Amino acid sequence: MDIQRLVLLGALSISAYMLILAWNEDYNTPTFVEPSTIQQPVAAAPAIPSTELPNNASATGANDIPAVVPAAKQAVISSMEAIVSSQFVEVHSDTLNVTIDLVGGDIVNVSLPEYALHVETPNIPLTLLENSGTLVYIAQSGLIGPNGPDASPDGRPVYRSDFSEYSLAESEKELSVELTYIDASGVDITKEFIFTRGSYLVDVRYHIDNKTANPWLGNFFAQIKRDDSDDPGAGASFGAQAYLGTALFTPDKPYTKLDFDDIEEQSFKQNIEGGWISMIQHYFISAWIPAPDSSHLYQTRKVTNTNQYIIGFTDPVLTVQPGARASTGAQFYVGPKIQSWLEEISPGLKLTIDYGWLWFIAQPLFWLLTFIQSIVINWGVAIILLTMCVKAIFFKLSATSYRSMAKMRTLQPKMLDIRERHADDRQKMSQLTMQLYKDEKVNPLGGCLPILVQMPVFISLYWTLNEAVELRHANFLWLTDLAAMDPYFVLPIIMGVTMFIQQQLNPAPPDPMQAKMMKMMPIIFTFFFMWFPSGLVLYWLMNNLLSIAQQWVITRKIEQEAKNN
Repeated sequence: MDIQRLVLLGALSISAYMLILAWNEDYNTPTFVEPSTIQQPVAAAPAIPSTELPNNASATGANDIPAVVPAAKQAVISSMEAIVSSQFVEVHSDTLNVTIDLVGGDIVNVSLPEYALHVETPNIPLTLLENSGTLVYIAQSGLIGPNGPDASPDGRPVYRSDFSEYSLAESEKELSVELTYIDASGVDITKEFIFTRGSYLVDVRYHIDNKTANPWLGNFFAQIKRDDSDDPGAGASFGAQAYLGTALFTPDKPYTKLDFDDIEEQSFKQNIEGGWISMIQHYFISAWIPAPDSSHLYQTRKVTNTNQYIIGFTDPVLTVQPGARASTGAQFYVGPKIQSWLEEISPGLKLTIDYGWLWFIAQPLFWLLTFIQSIVINWGVAIILLTMCVKAIFFKLSATSYRSMAKMRTLQPKMLDIRERHADDRQKMSQLTMQLYKDEKVNPLGGCLPILVQMPVFISLYWTLNEAVELRHANFLWLTDLAAMDPYFVLPIIMGVTMFIQQQLNPAPPDPMQAKMMKMMPIIFTFFFMWFPSGLVLYWLMNNLLSIAQQWVITRKIEQEAKNN
């Protein structure tokens, strides 16, 4: 009995600790990468000079990008750009509200009209990207190299737009926003943003029309810049803030996480074919996806003397012959972490929905959850039905566990008698207790092992429900957000009551200290679960209710058999 109690208590404690540890890990815790120009031999073309990352890169100034100009002149350029950087283009689609700065053509603000910032204010969309006094989080792209305008001594190019605002008409499937620029030599450059209805994926293309008598040489680069400010769109638990960090694709590891501490300790730099780079926060992601059939130089770094971090890539050199035209660019995803969408965009991108080390269990659980929801059209009901499905899978294992507990309960009087008669001889007490187990054909661990087998499923469900953006602001009964804590603590309290009822069905620990510890478990779990997402608490509550029903039936059956014997 002592062995069984210790194993059960240990299993519950470890599970609770792992859930809390995982929650805090999730909710705790590049602005330009100065892309180095990729050296590649080009026939009949001069060599491309190396461009080093400047140490004085600022949040929005010209020295964010590679530039072969004196530092003093850069400061002047930065001041000049501050005057014109008030020129913006607003773009509205059905899924995205985007602000583009005409200086460099960077995406400096993105809000998501289909995702409210708070459930209480459904008309205020969540702002994911912004460049303000409180947060620097922008997506930048450009052309560097010998002829790239973003590496010009005159500073970043200032584009022109026919309109200051664009909107996707109800009859249109796509919206094209074109920014134009003509450099000093006469090369026409058009930066095009293509927005698609129902999509969070933006095509960013550069069209170079070389009307000069000389070859045009340049490299496309793209990057994400963010400071270490807290995630404004996520809540907190146990005083921790939402997880922030970067991730990218590498050939040997399709999902490589590099948090801000990693970047600060050592910059990443590697040539990779295809791939993607991203900035991740709870439920949402921004990611650049370059051409899959080309090699790209991926880099990260922390900007000196700032709290800003960068992740990006640079393409190989592009040569446009005199009188010719060419295009280059990449795709930019900015929106929710919807698994099916990310899977279609690029290999490994769906792994940014991090299910932890038990992903191989969490993945099918999520599939089952979404399948059920597609039928019942309510995430709360889907969680309840998912709990029933999981309980059905482990029905026989649970029955074995509850049957063992019920038999142990019938042996309680005999075990107490042994303890009282041999209180001063623990060795004799243990021998008689083990003999009693043998005579009654009871395995003291029979009630523990089936529960231990189910622990990975419980933890996987935690990851599944915690990572599902679909649960964000999903309502169920009085709950308006299954991804947030129950504001009235109804579910945690009921869950604590069900744990207490389960304890009454279990055999009481003969050791007084163990008995006191077990009585504290419902209170401890209730306290922890008060700050857990209500969807998680709903699952645990339903699992407890189903367990109580199954255990009650089995216990009554075993006790009746014991009376008849």
